[in-house]
Amino acid sequence: MGLISWIIVGGLAGWLAKKFMGSSYGLVANIIIGIIGAFIGGLVFSLFGSAGVTGLNLWSILVALVGSCILIWISRKVKV
Repeated sequence: MGLISWIIVGGLAGWLAKKFMGSSYGLVANIIIGIIGAFIGGLVFSLFGSAGVTGLNLWSILVALVGSCILIWISRKVKV
């Protein structure tokens, strides 16, 4: 995937995760959370034998969304 695709998937996944998890992050934070979430989601899905982020499609957004939700959950647990 190209850089623009990562930004689009990351931004969309980060925004959706923000809505699902009830967070209040800005645009740049959403993109960063989504991109890191795509890596986390790809790792988690590959552990279960499924494909990770495969391109600019609905499956990749779902994988990045799951990873972003995991990232937000972990960040909430780490904060004191």
